[in-house]
Amino acid sequence: MRYVQLRAFHYVAVSGGFSRAAEELFLTQPAISDQVRKLEEEYDILLFNRHKKQVTLTPAGERLLEITRRFFDYENQARELLSESRVLRAGTLRIVADSALHVLKILARFQEKYPGVGVTISGGNSESVIENLFSYEADIGVLGEIPQGREFETILLNATPIAAFVAAGHPIASRGRLTFNDLKELPLVMRERGSKTRTKFEEAASAAGHEFSPAIVAEGREAVREIVASGIGVGFVSTAEFGEDPRLVRIPLEGEENMMMQETLICLRERRGGKLVNAFLEIARSQTAAN
Repeated sequence: MRYVQLRAFHYVAVSGGFSRAAEELFLTQPAISDQVRKLEEEYDILLFNRHKKQVTLTPAGERLLEITRRFFDYENQARELLSESRVLRAGTLRIVADSALHVLKILARFQEKYPGVGVTISGGNSESVIENLFSYEADIGVLGEIPQGREFETILLNATPIAAFVAAGHPIASRGRLTFNDLKELPLVMRERGSKTRTKFEEAASAAGHEFSPAIVAEGREAVREIVASGIGVGFVSTAEFGEDPRLVRIPLEGEENMMMQETLICLRERRGGKLVNAFLEIARSQTAAN
């Protein structure tokens, strides 16, 4: 097994095709195909299903990809170690968050200290945050819970209750508090399944003997905000994520003490030694300790 063969396999797998892998590696498609073919022939194993222009991983290919993800991530970490000062001047840190609001102060301090480092932030719910970390498509995650398992390094950022919110002109906007019985008379706007906010709300309602079916299910927090702001129904959000929006009014909920959202900064424990990841975690720890 040669390094170039393993690399060719890995890039075909993660990019989804031989042509895209060739572009990533600045090689020709025949060269990439030849390396993968030699790897398969040497070990008498099929790594890809090839059907016309579609390329998918076989079960053996999927298992090998799990190994090569770690292999090439360790390679990147070794490269970072050998060029530490350069990484902290011109690297890229990838963050996936259920809400970027929770890391804005940390991000501002990080950018101030390491102005040459690029940062990309993508959105997702708790499930997709975990998936992105395990697939090495993100370095840092932010989600509304403390995940179980020893594979994670975690920093608790804050803990605030879930609240309801409505449009400023909504008939119930002046209410001081809403009960579960109140909510039964109202159309509810909820996020997709997998959202920790929705899960926490439904679990607390169920424990109190109530079941709810949303009138509208929207993908993502911003979609829920826009729908509610238009005057349609009641949405739910953690108090820390409500922010400032004159179109909306936040209303506390009955049993809010059972609906606490713990926003947590996480990374894979095996990747905490990466220079950019470690630098971000150190700033996060100092910021949370000061609060």
